[in-house]
Amino acid sequence: MRIGELAERFGLAPHVLRHWESMGLLTPASRVNGRRRYTRDHVIRVMTIIRAKAGGLSLEQIRGVLDAAGRAERRALLRRRHEELARRLEEIAASKRLIEHLMECGADDFTRCPDYRRIVENAAWPRNLQDEACVVDPSGAEGRTPAAEG
Repeated sequence: MRIGELAERFGLAPHVLRHWESMGLLTPASRVNGRRRYTRDHVIRVMTIIRAKAGGLSLEQIRGVLDAAGRAERRALLRRRHEELARRLEEIAASKRLIEHLMECGADDFTRCPDYRRIVENAAWPRNLQDEACVVDPSGAEGRTPAAEG
């Protein structure tokens, strides 16, 4: 297929494919009458690049994975990205729980809701700050969390 056909198949502009080719992400297509001709292997490669980008890999990281010297090198590169994705998924899940609570919370001021505060303390704050956090009790007086009072 021609470059325009391949690009259109994925909703890309042809210049994106040319850029990926210049970066070494996409092998140069054979030319017929001076025009690039792409094969099924190119389609698979483009799908791989698109999925890797969706997974948060930069074009340089994708090139590293595609050009890895072997399985061990590729696994090491991907393991680091996998760990980052797992961390992001935890953050997304915590945000989702918070939003779900806010959609159902009956408090006029959700920032005073004990359940909201617990969700924020347990999920949103860095683990090393949880025990040191100050909170406002329902009476409005500031104080240390029970965990920090020891």
